[in-house]
Amino acid sequence: MLLLVAVGQFLGMTLWFSATAAAPAIAADLSLSGPGAAWLTMAVQAGFVAGTLTSALLNLADVLNPRRLFAAGCLAGALANGMIPFAGNAATVIALRLATGFALACVYPPGLKIAAGWFLERRGTALGVVVGALTIGSAFPHLLAWGAAAVPWRMLMWVSSALALAGGIVVIAAVKDGPYVTASAPFDPHAARQVIGNRGVRLSTLGYLGHMWELYAMWTWIAAYAAASVAARRGDPGHLGSLVAFVAIGSGAIGCVMAGRWADQWGKARVARFAMIVSGACAAAASAVYGGPIPLLLALAVVWGFSVVADSAQFSALVSEFSPRTHVGTALTLQTCAGFLLTMVSMRLLPAVAAHAGWRWAFLLLVPGPMAGAAAMRRLMRRGTTSS
Repeated sequence: MLLLVAVGQFLGMTLWFSATAAAPAIAADLSLSGPGAAWLTMAVQAGFVAGTLTSALLNLADVLNPRRLFAAGCLAGALANGMIPFAGNAATVIALRLATGFALACVYPPGLKIAAGWFLERRGTALGVVVGALTIGSAFPHLLAWGAAAVPWRMLMWVSSALALAGGIVVIAAVKDGPYVTASAPFDPHAARQVIGNRGVRLSTLGYLGHMWELYAMWTWIAAYAAASVAARRGDPGHLGSLVAFVAIGSGAIGCVMAGRWADQWGKARVARFAMIVSGACAAAASAVYGGPIPLLLALAVVWGFSVVADSAQFSALVSEFSPRTHVGTALTLQTCAGFLLTMVSMRLLPAVAAHAGWRWAFLLLVPGPMAGAAAMRRLMRRGTTSS
């Protein structure tokens, strides 16, 4: 079941960065400016925030069967993404990216709930595998953009839509409901308030917010930073930016799985805290690596990519453990809603800082996030829970 959920999550989440990987070609075709090109990714974040907020308020991830919700999200997202090649202007493209993000709100949190339903003692490892699959799915369009530079961007959109459809089919046709989380529950208008009132959930979400301040800004702009770094050293970056982005994001898949195993052994909050300390140090080190040898740049991408997302599944596992069984879906959805809302701020600020101070110094903006998240995890560890 875990393998099937992971495959479905990988296929479904290829929609997330499909337009980001093809952003230069889309911007050239539709005459998008720099801020307009940034909205190719930010619109997905905005749609995802709107979708998760709607889902949380309506308890969709708890009231509806998560497998059916997952499949519906894959279908809707694939349709919205597949219509982008037919859009004639930037406004329509951004609207379709908003719709894609809204649909993915029915893919990511329900996928976590499905996996959590099959595991109790090894939940950290299980969710690490699922988030690792999500990470590979997010990185995959960058690999396509690097390895198939001559392929038209419209084909990239259609390929990611086809993969997402396949992910929905896998989950609805082959995955079953697990015994440890309720498949559905009655609508509870007070569910969101009860979740927020839980101190363990609040601290876990605070840690998640610090993590998210860094994660998607790094994932979105690491290609631009890498291209600028290579250009500063040898003039022509070629397509190395896309390759570095794939290496950075793809390394996170290994980080998610390894951190999940360590978390089940040493404690979820402890492992999450260590991962954020390492990723924050990498964000600070990016200025020193800038313009340096390409092997050093790739080494930074591996270490940073490994650590920046290694803690992600542990925040979800902590929230699922602190929440009542009937509110797990709502709690996970609220957590992701708050986190992705924050990503829109850091993602928008980072290129502005780069335009003013250069890419060498831009990633220093991200350092406070993981440091604050590490402090929240320290407080959770002092709480004396079995998850620390």
